[in-house]
Amino acid sequence: MTTASTFKAGLIQTNVSNEMAENVAFVREQTRLARDAGADFMMTPENTGLIGASRTETLEKAETEETHGMLAAARAVARETGAWFLLGSIHVRVPGEEQIRNRSYLIDASGGVVASYDKIHMFDVQLAGGESYRESSTFKPGDRAVLAETPWGVLGMTICYDLRFPYLYRELAHAGATMLSIPSSFTVPTGQAHWHTILRSRAIETGCFVFAPAQVGTHKGSKRKTYGHSIAIAPWGEVLADAGGEKAGFVIAEVDLAKVAEARKMVPSLQHDRKYAAPVLHKAAMARAAE
Repeated sequence: MTTASTFKAGLIQTNVSNEMAENVAFVREQTRLARDAGADFMMTPENTGLIGASRTETLEKAETEETHGMLAAARAVARETGAWFLLGSIHVRVPGEEQIRNRSYLIDASGGVVASYDKIHMFDVQLAGGESYRESSTFKPGDRAVLAETPWGVLGMTICYDLRFPYLYRELAHAGATMLSIPSSFTVPTGQAHWHTILRSRAIETGCFVFAPAQVGTHKGSKRKTYGHSIAIAPWGEVLADAGGEKAGFVIAEVDLAKVAEARKMVPSLQHDRKYAAPVLHKAAMARAAE
């Protein structure tokens, strides 16, 4: 594959409802607008297809890859615009499985699926404000990390809650990733506390570009609230674009992959990993006995 060092990333920020047709129409519109504005590589958030009003509705409305309306639309608009497309994630039913998959797709400019990735880490938390999430009751976790070639560099594919597990990103970088995708549906409390800090950390730790298209606002049907701030970050930690936390739309970031080598040369930490023994707990009583 011929590679280029520069491109424009179009991060589409969505406020999806529990009706897929509405969400498909918005993604098509924003992709065309972002392409007209110069974007070469479009990216959408986690749960691009829909956010169900309940677990039951989420399961009922999940579709197979062969019948999924959002996947078909993403492939079609990629062909139409001639742009690459990261479909952040959709809910995919796999025949014979009770749970569904939270799956991300990388689509090339001809509409072909280059790679897919199933979210590994499940968001099972009880937040202080009363919000509760149990993704493991609905989704079957993935069990493999994924790298994929693009015309600009190698992309490491992840989804939302994965970003709290830095070892995944370090392994992706060691395996050749120069870009990381982290499509998300972050809650407002965790977003306000952690979103920018963790994402910048993943970029700095790996010397990779980070792209995190995100859901925003109060979602029709579910009333769920998400943080927004779709963001692109350079390997040295600079924020290249931030869509804010108020409305859906898109932002464009100018990307120069030469910055990866520059950042890694300045702080070559990926070359400095060392093996070490597992930690051992030294107890106070043991220390006193030795005196």
